Amino acid sequence: MMRILVTGGVGFIGGNFIHYMLDRYSDIQIVNVDALTYAGEITKHKHIEGNPQYTFVQADISDKQAMDTIFQLYSFDYIVHFAAESHVDRSIADPSIFLQTNVIGTQVLLELAKEYAVEKFMHISTDEVYGELDFATKETFTEQTPLAPNNPYSASKAAADFLVRAYHETYGLPVNIARCSNNYGPYQFVEKLIPLTITRLLKGKKVPIYGNGKQIRDWLHCYDHCSAIDFIIRNGKNGEVYNIGCQNERTNIEVVQQIMKLLEMPEGYIQFVPDRLGHDQRYAINTTKLYNLGWKPSYTFEAGLNETVQWYIEHRDWWEPMMWQKNGRKDRDVRNEEEPV
Repeated sequence: MMRILVTGGVGFIGGNFIHYMLDRYSDIQIVNVDALTYAGEITKHKHIEGNPQYTFVQADISDKQAMDTIFQLYSFDYIVHFAAESHVDRSIADPSIFLQTNVIGTQVLLELAKEYAVEKFMHISTDEVYGELDFATKETFTEQTPLAPNNPYSASKAAADFLVRAYHETYGLPVNIARCSNNYGPYQFVEKLIPLTITRLLKGKKVPIYGNGKQIRDWLHCYDHCSAIDFIIRNGKNGEVYNIGCQNERTNIEVVQQIMKLLEMPEGYIQFVPDRLGHDQRYAINTTKLYNLGWKPSYTFEAGLNETVQWYIEHRDWWEPMMWQKNGRKDRDVRNEEEPV
């Protein structure tokens, strides 16, 4: 029986990863540790609450004492570390919580992984740690690209990546780092580009877009991301970094326009707003290393986006309450009223 600690398993990708693994394997036990911050929506796991292979524990990964207690209660073979503050706009407004969760939290987990001799520490990172690519070239991020983060969120993730590497090099901790491109799919919090666009249009509201909307991202369906993580856990070489992407480069305005077409909405619902501070203009992932190892994505962007739009149409009962919930730290609405994309 493979015993897995999943951190941040109430979040978007971590939650989908838990569903993915439980759907495919009968010989695993998953303990989901999540602090239940504003972006964590636990109702996504209602259908697995009685599953004997699944346990939920509410805890903050940066709380060493609480996490040590969890490690004493459960004997983990693998740690799959998703837990992170991830919204760039929020990191610009308040970087401190990003350092606490993304850096200190990661160090706490690494120390416990070393102490309890886990078989592998799987760290989920982001292509944003590489910085920004030039529009004028066909250059892509490889695993050897120097890290050059440009905002507090990506800087905190880069710091976590360096800690993971250091624990491997210094202590021999078996680790892998996965750096993914932009994810989309079911259960994504409504402040992110694709769900924000879908939910605002379904509410008949305009979609605010930063600058000219020509920022380029490489899009990865979360189910493909989950299958890649599972593949790396089982096949990745210790100490190695793997990029996960699908070569689906699109500008933000193209993504929004494609969603509007699927929803049969006119372009008058687009509203351009001043650009974000330090807004990276292009990300693009080179996935040759992972492809050569034997993994391939299953989704085209068109099929994945169409499926995602349909999911949000059919699950208004999941996302509509979320648009009105309060953020306990700031005591303000987190509904997607004025969030640009």
